[in-house]
Amino acid sequence: MQVARRPRRLTRLCGRNPLGAMPPQNPLVDDRTVDFILFDVLDVGALLALPAFQEHTVEGVKIFLGATRRLSREVLYPAYKPMDEAPPRLVDGRVVVHPVMKELYPRLVELGLLNATRPAEVGGQQLPFTVMTLASVYPMAANLGAYGYLGLTAGAARLIESFGSAALKERFMAPMYEGAWTGTMALTEPQAGSSLSDVQCRATPAGDHYLIRGSKIFISGGDHDAVENIVHLALARIDGAPPGIKGVSLFAIPRLRPEGERLVPNDVHVAGVIHKIGWRGLPSLALNYGEQGDCHGYLVGEPHRGIHYMFQMMNEARLMVGMNGVATASVAYQESLEYARNRPQGRPLRSKDPRAPQVPIVAHEDVRRMLLRQKAIVEGGLLLLGVTARYADRAEHAEGAEARQRARWLQDLLTPIAKTFPAERGFEANALAVQVLGGYGYSSEYLPESWLRDQKLNSLHEGTTGIQGLDLLGRKVPAEGGAAMMAFLEEVGATVGSALEAGVPASWCARVEQAAGELRDVTLHLLGLGQQGDAEAMLRHSADYMEMMATVVVGWLWLWMAAAAEKGLRERPEDAALFEGKRCAAQYWIEGELGRVAHWAALCRSGEDSYARMQDAWF
Repeated sequence: MQVARRPRRLTRLCGRNPLGAMPPQNPLVDDRTVDFILFDVLDVGALLALPAFQEHTVEGVKIFLGATRRLSREVLYPAYKPMDEAPPRLVDGRVVVHPVMKELYPRLVELGLLNATRPAEVGGQQLPFTVMTLASVYPMAANLGAYGYLGLTAGAARLIESFGSAALKERFMAPMYEGAWTGTMALTEPQAGSSLSDVQCRATPAGDHYLIRGSKIFISGGDHDAVENIVHLALARIDGAPPGIKGVSLFAIPRLRPEGERLVPNDVHVAGVIHKIGWRGLPSLALNYGEQGDCHGYLVGEPHRGIHYMFQMMNEARLMVGMNGVATASVAYQESLEYARNRPQGRPLRSKDPRAPQVPIVAHEDVRRMLLRQKAIVEGGLLLLGVTARYADRAEHAEGAEARQRARWLQDLLTPIAKTFPAERGFEANALAVQVLGGYGYSSEYLPESWLRDQKLNSLHEGTTGIQGLDLLGRKVPAEGGAAMMAFLEEVGATVGSALEAGVPASWCARVEQAAGELRDVTLHLLGLGQQGDAEAMLRHSADYMEMMATVVVGWLWLWMAAAAEKGLRERPEDAALFEGKRCAAQYWIEGELGRVAHWAALCRSGEDSYARMQDAWF
């Protein structure tokens, strides 16, 4: 008689780490897939040939990846569950986080993740953003809360690097890049939400600084005891500034301000800790500035250009959120895959003997369906973030103004998709991971339920899914006469040609080409409505348009991976399992998902107006 094994407790901690245990079994992310995307698909070697990156080698990239993987698996991941179970607390006006953060943050800084892409003059390594993006999936998958402190600090420091004076760089940027201080993005206000034109925080000139007064909410990492000081990059209105977006300026507001050789309180106060269902390791706060009239803020750049400056950090944060979506779906996928391989239950449909041994549930087709869907979402999202990062590298460093402009168009076009697809489809993937574990997945003794909680935030912060859809269709697609969309369709056409040459089935290529054609046609239709002055009709189905375009984009990326897999099968037959897995996932997405494009296209064309026509009183 065979006894079904109880699944291992996912909450146990293993390996030498700050909490004292043994290395965890969950790989977080498939190393072979990351290497495949970096070296086979995106050809990072060609990127390293650009003058900006010539000091780096492929071997050096592999060493950096290896170090990031080890820290993530051996140090960050074992701390995830304790941090989730002991969220930040407000004690005597200060936020106290899990004590392990005091060890984790210096380890992240020591690895070089904080300023890896920045130039040497600010202490950086000038690694390609592509490399850093693919490397970051590991610490995000291991412990997204811990990584959040680092990601926010990097974005805040870079804002000062890009737009601040030499004095601000020395005073605030340098300690952040050194890892002594952390940084935040302080945009949202209670009365404004995502509407930044309604920011009311005030700034009154006072010599070499401004006196700041007002409130912010949902400020991640806005106060904690893991480092000595925190610098808020905050939006506020200078007295007398014009209303709306054009009257908003950017300020650096430290929790403790430098006065001579010491740091003194800067009248920044925690009004409350927000108790989140996920992301519990990173505090989210309501902050008050200037309760006692003594909060000093330091203008970054020129007055009234704060929104323009802040978009640099917001766009970087959107890509970080997108990778968080990929990472959170990935770690859950890896957990459900291991569970499915080790959990005996039932027998194959063809088996008629009840005394036959049970089989692992991965042998059941419906479980493989759920696993394959997770794989297609995770790996499609991973390449989506990787290719967007590659366009970002080329937008800044490609040789020739025309090549840089084209890359900039494509980066801008893909950014709202790279933020949205991993969050929305990632939540679906996380739900499937829970489903694979069954009742165990629904219990708090196991980690998939916590990753499901974490994932939901990714569709909310840094611009909700609805805002991203409006941005995509209302701004990015029509910009400069649709240049970015035309460039994207050319990229799809080039990939179709390369895939045919590589031996990818012609039917897959035809499906991708057809879906891209449907996207092109409905885009022209919607832009026509906009040109006629009917912006409401143009944007009515922006959420459907986002779904449609994201599905086409990921179809294009899976075709790209299928072509690389065909080449790999010929050149490296010893890795056949890797490449066959890529071919199966490509088939799943291209033949199973792209058929939905026609439905979304029909909705966008029809102008179906149920929710536009719906009135408040009718609900």
